[in-house]
Amino acid sequence: MKHLVIYNHGMDSIPWGEKALALADVAERRGFHFKSIDYRPNNDPDWRVSRLLAENLPTYDKLVLVGSSMGAYVATVAAETLNPHGLFLIAPAFYLPGYARDRFAPGTTNIEVFHGWRDDVVPPEHAWRFCREHGARLHLYDADHRLLSILPAMGLAFDRFLAALSVD
Repeated sequence: MKHLVIYNHGMDSIPWGEKALALADVAERRGFHFKSIDYRPNNDPDWRVSRLLAENLPTYDKLVLVGSSMGAYVATVAAETLNPHGLFLIAPAFYLPGYARDRFAPGTTNIEVFHGWRDDVVPPEHAWRFCREHGARLHLYDADHRLLSILPAMGLAFDRFLAALSVD
């Protein structure tokens, strides 16, 4: 059985930053392959969605899409086509000016969202709105947009998230 996690980084981030490395470690311990796509050539969120959908993905039994900020938008829009087994979203950049989509059909009901109360990039109300509309689990922390201060807690939650998928 092949399980795959695809990580989608944020607008000004890098493919293998602290969050990606921490989540990759968790995924690999759970038997998932981990792929992080480099979106740095273009900051247009919908270009990034097209880039993800054009990716030559290996055959897999379980697919999990992870995204941080703009990467969460990318993962969620692409999920409509890829139908992942789960979405793990970090400070998702939803309902912002300059983003083509403000309505989503994520292709899965297994969605977990992390957001910071002190996020000055994406208001926490945006995460709450998305979670309310899609029945997603929402975790709100006293943290900023990057959420690095809660990375250990997020890693534990990601481990539980993947463990639950492995049981299915």
